[in-house]
Amino acid sequence: MKVFLSAIALSFFFAALASAAGPKDYQVTGPVLDVNDDVITVEKGKDKWEIGRNKDTKINGDLKKGSKVTIQYKMTATSVDVKDSGKKADSKTKTETKAKSEKGK
Repeated sequence: MKVFLSAIALSFFFAALASAAGPKDYQVTGPVLDVNDDVITVEKGKDKWEIGRNKDTKINGDLKKGSKVTIQYKMTATSVDVKDSGKKADSKTKTETKAKSEKGK
């Protein structure tokens, strides 16, 4: 019995560990509006979702226009543009410098 409970606890531990690593999984379900080598377009409600795909995307079944599908995907950043460029740090430095110069007077 102890071995069984230990195995269950270990299973939960590894499941939690696996879910904590990497970006969150998402899914979208709906009919396929269009499909090509790079993109699958699915209708969800009134919205069209374009989900990118590559050679590593696993397709189970006959993927074609009109098929109802459920797509599992992850969001991954392809680029990041930082807009503030550390301006907050600069403003603190100026304030600290001004306060120090006033103390010295």
